[in-house]
Amino acid sequence: MNHRISGLALAVSTVCCSFAAVAADNAGLIGQLTNQAQDRVFAGAKIVITELNKETESRRDGTFRFNNLPAGDYTLVVSYLGAEPVTRKITLTEGENITPVITLEGANESLEEVMVRGQRGGQASAINQQRMADNIKSIVSADAIGQFPDQNAAESLQRLPGLSIERDQGEGRFVGIRGIDPNLNNVTINGLNVPSPEGGVRSVALDVIPSELIQTLEVSKSVTSDMDADAIGGSVEVKSVSAFDRKGQTASLSGQLSQNELRDKTSPKLSGTYTNLWNDTFGVAAALSYLKRDFGSDNIESNADDEIEQRHYTITRERLGAALNLDYRPDYNNSYFLRTLYSEFSDEEYRQRNTFVFDGEDSEVERESKDRYEEQSILTIAAGGEHIIGEWTLDYQLGYAKSDEDEPDALYYTFITEDDSIVGDMERVIPTITYADSVNDFNNYEVDEISFEDNYTKDTENSIKANLSKTFANDPYLSEIKAGVKYRSRKKTVDSNIYIYDGDFDDMDASQFSAGDVDWGLGNFGPGLNRGAMRTYFNQNRAGLELAELDSELESNGASYESNEDIFAAYFMGTFDINDVHIVAGVRYEKTDFDTSGMRVELVEDEQNDVEEVVNTAWQADRSYDHFLPSVNVKYNISDKLIVRGAFTQTISRPGFEESAAFQIIESKTEEDDGVFVTEREAEVGNPQLLPYESDNYDLSVEYYPGQIGVLSAGLFYKKIDNFVIYADMAGTAGWEGYDEVIQPRNGESADLTGLELSWVKAFDNGLLLSANGTFSSSDATTLVDGEEYKTSLPNQSDTVGNLTVGYEDNSWSLRLAMTYKSKNLEEIDGDMLRMEDAHQQFDFMGKYFINDDLTVYFNAVNINNEPYYHYFDRRSQNAQYEEYGRTFEIGFNWQL
Repeated sequence: MNHRISGLALAVSTVCCSFAAVAADNAGLIGQLTNQAQDRVFAGAKIVITELNKETESRRDGTFRFNNLPAGDYTLVVSYLGAEPVTRKITLTEGENITPVITLEGANESLEEVMVRGQRGGQASAINQQRMADNIKSIVSADAIGQFPDQNAAESLQRLPGLSIERDQGEGRFVGIRGIDPNLNNVTINGLNVPSPEGGVRSVALDVIPSELIQTLEVSKSVTSDMDADAIGGSVEVKSVSAFDRKGQTASLSGQLSQNELRDKTSPKLSGTYTNLWNDTFGVAAALSYLKRDFGSDNIESNADDEIEQRHYTITRERLGAALNLDYRPDYNNSYFLRTLYSEFSDEEYRQRNTFVFDGEDSEVERESKDRYEEQSILTIAAGGEHIIGEWTLDYQLGYAKSDEDEPDALYYTFITEDDSIVGDMERVIPTITYADSVNDFNNYEVDEISFEDNYTKDTENSIKANLSKTFANDPYLSEIKAGVKYRSRKKTVDSNIYIYDGDFDDMDASQFSAGDVDWGLGNFGPGLNRGAMRTYFNQNRAGLELAELDSELESNGASYESNEDIFAAYFMGTFDINDVHIVAGVRYEKTDFDTSGMRVELVEDEQNDVEEVVNTAWQADRSYDHFLPSVNVKYNISDKLIVRGAFTQTISRPGFEESAAFQIIESKTEEDDGVFVTEREAEVGNPQLLPYESDNYDLSVEYYPGQIGVLSAGLFYKKIDNFVIYADMAGTAGWEGYDEVIQPRNGESADLTGLELSWVKAFDNGLLLSANGTFSSSDATTLVDGEEYKTSLPNQSDTVGNLTVGYEDNSWSLRLAMTYKSKNLEEIDGDMLRMEDAHQQFDFMGKYFINDDLTVYFNAVNINNEPYYHYFDRRSQNAQYEEYGRTFEIGFNWQL
């Protein structure tokens, strides 16, 4: 067996509606697309009834359906890119409940051979689903995910047009769509909105989700009215494995060892999947993945003025993911499902940092440590069903999603010394530092501060939704109407417990915590800090340390809050087919009720009245707002190979939780100055009255499908975003009179984003595979800092994002070399300087060898060119941050039943 499709088996069953009162003379046409061996299904195929000019597509399990058809003779045409069309005459007879299964195969109807175990099968599935989509969409299938050395969902998505990733310690974490901040995207898992495990943000760190648990990743760049509206950048849908996506019983097992060049550590990875489908009615799918990765990074940072930091990271990262999905379909008209996914992600991080502060004779050196364990988890449970009654379809879903982040027992030490021998040069990509031997002598240091933190963030969402649709087989233009409602209740809690010890260190000898020289690739780091000795000392002596009670109270209460968000949505939409024009238009209504509670925490240091205290005042706030949001998606099939799409949509994105939280951290200090007592007040505050971002989105694209496995596309997009959130100094404004500085987020001016998206994917008959895409965009945003207006681009928006992949495949080998590129972008405004993230270009390689039909071995090389992560201020020569991760090499195997 060479794992090729020698023919397409089309199982077509026709059933008459059992609800005679609804449609006495009509019938339904139900089928599934499989291969001849009946062990694979095909999603995204186009199925047309030529006499009625009605079309549909096969779903992820290969099934398709036409409801409410008049009895008669019809011509059914099935087309799938990479295969020749299949035509079959079908007769529907009224009053008959079901007809025999019809299998189409034979020499005259055979399809061109399509590889299904390598890259071609994954490309074909994704391209076919993209072609049939109602909106502008990009898709990564499970087969395609396995063709890159990607560790998680974020890294798999970076290969798509218009998508880029933000990295943490060299690994993809957050996904940006068309240059929009990840906080403005919507992420769902099996239809459930995913809350963020991190404290103040909405963006979901997709490195929590192992790629082995994913069946497809779908990125919608334009929305339809039945989709959530909070998607200014776009919407990412993660779909986990289902038994109905495959046929019969399947199993797979993968194992891997990786070696990180920088830290010279070997790390294991193991994953497996199992699916079973009994009698085409009940299916079970399970997946499990485990990764333990030992790695680290070398880092150097500066503030472009008087400070340089050297950082050395050692990290142990573990990722555990599991999915269990159940499907029950007793007949053609009724189905039920249960979808679960659990993912646990942990980082055990030890960071050593040297901070050099240049101030002439008062120059200082600080040696600091950060010893913390952080665990994030995501749990989603979705249960629902679908019922078809004649021309009506009802589907519904109940959902629960929980994300949390636990950071217990984080320990920080700071040692300090004065030394005027230090000299630094920040006008370099990698700054240099020179100093006398005294800087590396721990006998010259004293303990300055120890802090201990126990932080926990929890984000939960309960949801319920229902959709009702009706099909129209006889109407010349109207194909379907659809309406639905959805309710989401979300609760985010941030609980911080921070303990700062800043005194009673006289008896401590800093040299007892010293360790050997640190192996740091960016220069001379000097001696390190003994992690175990510091942890042991703190555990044994904590009760005797002097707690800075006021500072601890200020930091703890100021960082803790709770926010609740209830969202009710309803929509109505229609689908119209006017000759070769396919239109999906509708309107969505969303009402948001938001409330938040926290503390107004003020540290008062008053020399005049001899007062030193923290004043805590409970603060609660709420607001409500609603939106009517229209959407129109148009698809014009100029020919079977050429499609033009256009879309106008309105979307929103709600403010980040930290931005809108009810917290105020105020420091008030009264001191004598020339015989007069002067009070200085500074504050950092949230803004519960923030309005959501609002965006008008315009899209126009052209897609050319040459008939084989490939697509050539070009698209224009424009976004006008109102209520853009900026941070500004509100001192002196109403409510903040008498303050010297008040930093608060507020709604600013509008921002604009314009771009061009190009993509080409092609699989050649000689085994060569090419994929190239590029997104070219520009943006304008207005930001106010200290009363001064800045005209900048959008934060995190790169003018150019691109991918280039060259591959080759035959019966024995599958090879792929991939390059990702992201141009520089504005990260933030820091004082009077622009902090920029430098361009990033990374090369990865994957090579597979098929030992037999069941067993494959592979070799991956990640970050072949050892690309660093670099930030700078204003000009590229002025360092802000430089970080190296080294290359990673992986060997492994895939076995499948």
